[in-house]
Amino acid sequence: MNRTGQDAAGLPASSDTSWDVERDVHCTEDLERAARQALPTDVWDFLAGGSGAEVTLAANRAALRRIALVPRILRDVAHCALETTLFGAEQAMPVATAPIAYQGLVHPEGELAGARAAKAAGIPFTASTLSSCPIEDIAGIGGTVWFQLYWLRDRKATFELVERAEAAGCAALMLTVDVPWMGRRLRDVRNRFVLPPGVEAANLAWGSASEAHRARASGSAVAAHTQAAFTSSLTWAEVEELRRRTRLPLILKGVLDPQDARRAADTGVDGVVVSNHGGRQLDGAIAAIDSLDAVAEEVGSDCRVLLDSGIRSGIDVLCALALGADAVLVGRPVLWGLAAAGERGVGRVLHLLAEELRDAFGLAGCDGVAAAREIRTVRGVG
Repeated sequence: MNRTGQDAAGLPASSDTSWDVERDVHCTEDLERAARQALPTDVWDFLAGGSGAEVTLAANRAALRRIALVPRILRDVAHCALETTLFGAEQAMPVATAPIAYQGLVHPEGELAGARAAKAAGIPFTASTLSSCPIEDIAGIGGTVWFQLYWLRDRKATFELVERAEAAGCAALMLTVDVPWMGRRLRDVRNRFVLPPGVEAANLAWGSASEAHRARASGSAVAAHTQAAFTSSLTWAEVEELRRRTRLPLILKGVLDPQDARRAADTGVDGVVVSNHGGRQLDGAIAAIDSLDAVAEEVGSDCRVLLDSGIRSGIDVLCALALGADAVLVGRPVLWGLAAAGERGVGRVLHLLAEELRDAFGLAGCDGVAAAREIRTVRGVG
């Protein structure tokens, strides 16, 4: 058994041998339970936790549960098409994987397994600057890959990452703009979380010997690494420079205020991701879904709008579309699938989302993404 608590087949080592990911997993929460069983406590806390008292982490799910859809009737839904086009590329459904650091923590193949599953599902895979596999290897899988960029203190190294992403054939560049430093994540602080040997930021020259691998007397080593590597001086000037220097579609991730979304569109950004970093940055920030409709209304057709933070099901995807999103990013469920069953687990997550979304489309009277964006919503109090 390795550090992740998995057997050679990539299934939870403590599970019954008859456990089967296709037969026994019927919603993403089933994989959440399997992942929690498979992972050490400190790794589980790293991927499941949020910042501070985890108010915003909980708010993301609570806000999605408050949204009620108003279905339409007597519409031909014999064929419900999930396909859409984002940034000039066709994809099988309005979903992409969210950028997630250090996926080697939960499975030996790390990002490569998820990239293969995303390719098979016909959706983009977003590779993080802090991927545990090099961007060239991830892009080499052959699917649609977006590269998520953190702005480093080393400006030259930042643009070298952009050039590597372009050379590797990435289809879009996603700049995260809500991490001047890592939010105070109390689970990691209490666990004095440190990356184990063999898991590193493979895209960074200092990845194998970074602050993230050095245990500290107190606090999170990963947070210390972020503090040392990332700049806290990122401004619109850098966004404008990046827009000038890359030919790729440019997406800003971490936008919650409509005024910021408007400025992004005016700067020539191709898309914004409405996100509070899954509740891992400013605790007390607005739930991402509660900011979505105002952002979408502000930018109109001037740039694409995606939602991140809290997506767990096809119903959640439909809610996001109805409130103005063009697509969503899915994060933690991808890690649950990866931890529980490797590529098969991620594939199961994406299959479930497609199955649930098609079901939601039909029952809501939508024959496709355009119709889904016209569904009315009501926010309740539950």
